[in-house]
Amino acid sequence: MEIRRKSGLLSFLALVWLWASATATSTGIRLNVEVQALMGIKAGLKDPHSVLAWDENAVDPCTWNLITCSPDKLVIGIGAPSQNFSGTLSPSIGNLTNLQFLLLQNNYISGKVPNEISKIPKLHTLDLSNNLFSGEVPSSFSNLKSLQYLRLNNNTFSGTIPSSLANMNQLALLDLSYNNLSGPLPRLLAKTYNFTGNSLICAPGSKEVCYGTTPLPLSFAVANSTYSQPPRRHKGQRIALVIGLSLACICLLTLTYGFFIWRKHKHNQQIFFETNDRHHEELSLGNIKRFQFRELRNATHNFSSKNLIGKGGFGNVYRGYLQDGTIIAVKRLKDGNAMRGETQFQTEVEMISLAVHRNLLKLYGFCMTETERLLVYPYMSNGSVATRLKAKPALDWGTRKRIALGAARGLLYLHEQCDPKIIHRDVKAANILLDDFCEAVVGDFGLAKLLDHSDSHVTTAVRGTVGHIAPEYLSTGQSSEKTDVFGFGILLLELVSGQRALEFGKAANQKGAILDWIKKLHQEKKLEMLVDKDLRSNYDPIEIEEIVRVALLCIQYLPSNRPKMSEVVRMLEGDGLAEKWEASRRAEASRVRANEFSSSERYSDLTDDASLFAQAIELSGPR
Repeated sequence: MEIRRKSGLLSFLALVWLWASATATSTGIRLNVEVQALMGIKAGLKDPHSVLAWDENAVDPCTWNLITCSPDKLVIGIGAPSQNFSGTLSPSIGNLTNLQFLLLQNNYISGKVPNEISKIPKLHTLDLSNNLFSGEVPSSFSNLKSLQYLRLNNNTFSGTIPSSLANMNQLALLDLSYNNLSGPLPRLLAKTYNFTGNSLICAPGSKEVCYGTTPLPLSFAVANSTYSQPPRRHKGQRIALVIGLSLACICLLTLTYGFFIWRKHKHNQQIFFETNDRHHEELSLGNIKRFQFRELRNATHNFSSKNLIGKGGFGNVYRGYLQDGTIIAVKRLKDGNAMRGETQFQTEVEMISLAVHRNLLKLYGFCMTETERLLVYPYMSNGSVATRLKAKPALDWGTRKRIALGAARGLLYLHEQCDPKIIHRDVKAANILLDDFCEAVVGDFGLAKLLDHSDSHVTTAVRGTVGHIAPEYLSTGQSSEKTDVFGFGILLLELVSGQRALEFGKAANQKGAILDWIKKLHQEKKLEMLVDKDLRSNYDPIEIEEIVRVALLCIQYLPSNRPKMSEVVRMLEGDGLAEKWEASRRAEASRVRANEFSSSERYSDLTDDASLFAQAIELSGPR
């Protein structure tokens, strides 16, 4: 009996071991397939900035840069826009069978789009716009039954538009504009489409409808162009038919109205009592999730003040913990009940979610009720630049330079590479966040757009913080990319000095036109008076002078004299600063000779004693 019992136990242990081995082997195979596929993609691309620091010996690709994984450690996304990639896209992309979004826009990738992409069953967002792809648009894309967003615009595709695309009724967006496509336009079922810029189809004077929103298809079709005349009815029959149709219409309207009232009542119950809370409801808006209000309320312990990690003009930010352990940051927008309707809010959230860049804060999802609008972001463990500049140990000079360049690249994407472009309007150290590796991530870049579309006035609200606002924006309410450039110049001075804009010069008992004082320090080569004391001597004086020069170019009074963010990025990378600075000095000398502006007048509205040393406040002026 004892021998039989031991034999049974050994058999059970053997089965457990075999099952564990099989599970581990299948997991290892899956991970290895994904690793091999990603390494194939890396091999096909030329990476000038070495951002694809992927280790082929790694077991888990979920720790790699630019890769997004599911909770089950499956690769579901590649987000690598604006990385200056060239080369070709490897067919091994087809082996990432769990991929949901592929974002490679604004690079220099050439060659044909591999047909293997059509083998990815869950792919719902494909953005290859603004590259150098050529050849024909693959007709096999029609096999992607989950695809909702397809952007191939601004490439060099040729040939005819595949007729198979016309059958993709799940497409919410199809953009093939600015290519070399030819042939007739198929009758598309995509909700929004754009073919402009294809001269062989949409030339000036063309009768083709090249962009817009497709009307709903007819639910029936006339089989023949001729048909027989219906038989005549007697007068009594016609009267009975009219009465019957009228009664049917009245009944139908009554039922429709009753259904509408029932739905509204049920919807209100779900909002305020949440008796039917669908905990993991997903909404197809790019690659973001729609959260339930109860889920976020529980994650933040009912928006407890203990979890409050930030306040701003747009709302409060709370740290939260999802049930799977993910740490999130929840921004509870102000005046949620005064915003526009559900459809417009969803559309704007969708557009912001498609603005993906390594130096922009990623949007995880959102929540919306009749009285609440909330946005969900990843939690940034190192806080903001503003808090880190005051913390110990002090940020070293190398990290500060890296923060400056990262923030500049994020703003460059918003201004010149994002479609539609986004103006931040509140660029400051508190809105530049730092991830686990102290890489700069621009936050709050979509909130001005979200909040200011709630009315239709021409003038916009002045939002921002005193000391960071460009003069023309403060006085007229008119914002542009150059107002962001001004704020970025102030940010550079904050990184150099370790102080907020309102604190510049306090240590030196300097009052009045602070920006002119900084300019004077530069001219007299006394920038050591501006440098953060916590840096001690651990910095390069030449690099300090270069950063200050870039800052002074950015904070010039006239917006037209300030550089674009693309120029700022190049200067921070060491290209073109000397030429730009010399041109600016010549222009300044000409203005001085012409007595067009006086130095004391230029910044009087921004830096007088009354405003400069007041406590920083958030502005929200009349619209």
